[in-house]
Order: sequence, then C-alpha cells, then structure tokens
Amino acid sequence: MYVSFNASESVRLSIENEEKPIKHYLRQPKRLVHALADSQLMKQVADDLYELKMRPINFMEIYHFQPIVLLKVWSGSNGSVYLQSVECQIEGIEYINKRFSLKLKGVLYPHESNGQTTLEGQSDLEVGVGLPAALMFTPKVFLERAGNKLLKSILGRIKNKLTTQLIQDYRAWALQTPQAESELQSELRSELGY
Repeated sequence: MYVSFNASESVRLSIENEEKPIKHYLRQPKRLVHALADSQLMKQVADDLYELKMRPINFMEIYHFQPIVLLKVWSGSNGSVYLQSVECQIEGIEYINKRFSLKLKGVLYPHESNGQTTLEGQSDLEVGVGLPAALMFTPKVFLERAGNKLLKSILGRIKNKLTTQLIQDYRAWALQTPQAESELQSELRSELGY
C-alpha cells in the first residue's frame, strides 16, 4: 500500500533591524543553514548543497529510521532564501528506503512596510512511501493522520529554531566588526567542511 503525507508551515516574524538590515544577513545562506541546523547533523557537500541527517524518526512505535536529505539552499533578490530537497535516502530500513520519496520546498524573505520589517516564509513537506506488509491492515486514514502529524511536528521544530536561533544569529552578526565577521566566516567554513 502506498500512502502520502503532507504538511505546510508558514511564519511571520517582526524583526527589529539592526544597523545592518536582515536582508543582507539573508544573502548568506550558509549562515542561515548554520543557525538552523545542528552542526553534527549537517555537512556542506557543494557551494549550495547540504546533507542533513534528520533526527531519527519513530513511526507508530513500530518503525525507527533516519532520513538523510540533500538540500539546495540559495539566496535570491531582496534577501529571499530558498530551500529545496534534491534527494533523500533512509537509514535503518532498506525496504522503506527503496519505496520512499520526500519533497521539501521553502522560502523566507524580508518584507518592509512603514519602517517595519517582517520575515515571512512558507515551507511545504511531502512524503510518499510504500508501506511494509505489516501495516496493510491498518486503515489508510489512520496512517495518513499519523504521518501528517509527524511531518507537521518536523516543520514545527524548524519554525521554532527559525524564531529563536536565526534571530539570535542575525543580531550577533549585525553587531560584529568586519574583522570578527571574517574570522567567523572562516570558522563556519571549517565546521561545514568547506
């Protein structure tokens, strides 16, 4: 049986611009990735490609596995940042790995109005999987509900990091002197293996 799950999450945050506007910060996708992802689980594999080992997932207390997603992250005009999954594999259950698909798309951009800046964004996550025979007799609606809830919780954790860690990193970045910024960029490159 093949089932698909999906979830979406939007964000809208009021930002107090520091001396350096947040749109300049967002033009550095590496900083954004570093602020949102655990450096133990993320590795840069090319200029705009990152391998993310997601935290292990426990689905319905039966299946335990860990998705590894290759993400493309790039900046656009006006400080927009885009995120898109390129490929995915599953560690832990080979049967599911062969029958698994994941699509992630996201965008984050600053919006300025009347001297106020807000960060606005949207992320969409879709997963499809051919289920093992052990779940064939489980009602599809129950499986879909459980899967959609799981995806929503993943996007919720990302949103939580966005609303805390990204804002903290932006403020720290905005207060840095040019020399300190150069040293931090060198440190980030070595941490991400770049």
